[in-house]
Amino acid sequence: MYFIKPTDPNPITPAKALLIGVLCLIWLGTGLVGHDPWKPDEAQGFGLVYSMLQSGDWLVPTLAGEPYMDKPPLFYWTAALSAKLFSPLLPPHDGARLASGFYTALTMLFTGLAGRKLYGENRGWAAAIILIGCLGMLVRAHQMITDLALLAGCAMLLYGFAQSQERALRAGIWIGTGIGIGFMAKGFIAPVLFVLIAALLPALFQNWRVRNYLSSLGIAVLCALPWIIVWPLLLYQHSPKLFDEWIWTHNIGHWLDYVKSGPNSESFYYLKNLPWLAWPALPLAVWTVWQSRNRMAQRDDLQLPMVSFGVMFVTLSLVPHIKEVFALPMLLPLTLLATASLSSLKRGAANALDWFGLMTFALVAILMWWGWAGLLLDNHAKITLWLKDYQPGFEPEFQIMPFAIATVATVLWLILVWRVGRSMRRAVVNWLSGITLIWILAMTLWLPWLDSGKSYRSMVVSLQHAMPKQYQCIGYDYLGEGQRAMLHYFGNIITQHDPQHRCDLRLIQGGRLSKPLLDETRWEKTWEGSRRGDKGEHYLLYRRRA
Repeated sequence: MYFIKPTDPNPITPAKALLIGVLCLIWLGTGLVGHDPWKPDEAQGFGLVYSMLQSGDWLVPTLAGEPYMDKPPLFYWTAALSAKLFSPLLPPHDGARLASGFYTALTMLFTGLAGRKLYGENRGWAAAIILIGCLGMLVRAHQMITDLALLAGCAMLLYGFAQSQERALRAGIWIGTGIGIGFMAKGFIAPVLFVLIAALLPALFQNWRVRNYLSSLGIAVLCALPWIIVWPLLLYQHSPKLFDEWIWTHNIGHWLDYVKSGPNSESFYYLKNLPWLAWPALPLAVWTVWQSRNRMAQRDDLQLPMVSFGVMFVTLSLVPHIKEVFALPMLLPLTLLATASLSSLKRGAANALDWFGLMTFALVAILMWWGWAGLLLDNHAKITLWLKDYQPGFEPEFQIMPFAIATVATVLWLILVWRVGRSMRRAVVNWLSGITLIWILAMTLWLPWLDSGKSYRSMVVSLQHAMPKQYQCIGYDYLGEGQRAMLHYFGNIITQHDPQHRCDLRLIQGGRLSKPLLDETRWEKTWEGSRRGDKGEHYLLYRRRA
């Protein structure tokens, strides 16, 4: 039994469709270029891309010359190709970051297609803008992280499931491709999600116990097999040791160790943080489920996102490492449930969300303009002093182009929110326009301030000037992957694991200690420094005494 999708009494016009499309492109393109790789995730991700470009080895991911087998290399391949493609126009890190825009665009496309399939012709645009309006998407969707490729794969997966009751071949192809992209991005999490979702849908709801659904699953497995087999097989042929390190140390063995220890307090991380990560999709999704609670057995358009969210929430809460970025796949089913609410949301609730967004983004925009002007004019206000203390040494400069873009964006936002007519779609469109304005202000007026505190460039340049002209090698202690990657990129400084202290130079990441970290009779401290404004990371360079 299939739920009959309601028709939209106010279908979207071509002019409004164009406006929404332009708004999505502005949101997507802003922040992809114009700044260095930021700590911690971007620095590490780009380090793998840069090593791939330097070494020419596209089979084994390496970081600063050492194999790094944490994840399969699909995202790094895409970013390296993007960097090479745009190398005449953009620096390597900006060119590589365009791959993030590519996967985010795929996610928006297939989320929109799933929303259109489940809820009707005029719901695709709503699903896309509700997704990118989620607070958890704002920064992460513009970073060089493999999670964006996994997100695109999960969006394809859900779109395929939405087709699986009617079009087995098409559904199987998209489900299998989504599994494959997810696997080649983050490993086994995508196949695990597929198996659980595919099993629970027919187990819980009779609507999914049809032949087309079973056929689509079989086709999906066939389409996923090349993605799952080819790279691991090539890796095993190249180096059984590296294959074992990838599949056991970083995956199966790691999960088994976690299972033995059992869940911990971090398992409740998403329960506490989803309310802001998934805002405003979460309250709309909750309203949909509550309103349809007595008709859930007939609402197959709600069964898919509900089961998918439950599987993702439980599975991602029981993994060895938990971070807010790992919650991105959960935004997809919540977005679909939120899309279903647009045809039934009370006008009062829609207006309340609309006014909340308008007031919130207006206040944030005013504070961002005020803080930027205070830094520029050095007005000694409390917020100015705090901003200067947070990024000591930062010297603001007036730049006409970022100022002009920020001014135009602010004026256009005021015009947009003033002229948009009263309708149920107004709240989500205004929310997206508001969050786009804040992102534009951050990536224009505030970009130098942000880049000053998140880039490793100045620290690496300072270290490079202190390096001796001749040395054998440089070992490291307590140095993270992101720092090693940026040392390689900005200074061509290759650090290596050296437990026997055979290298004549040693770089240590430690605290701000007055006493040396190594024996002064054998080692001489030649440099110490840190990133501008970073009080948590301090670096010391030692040289072996003759």
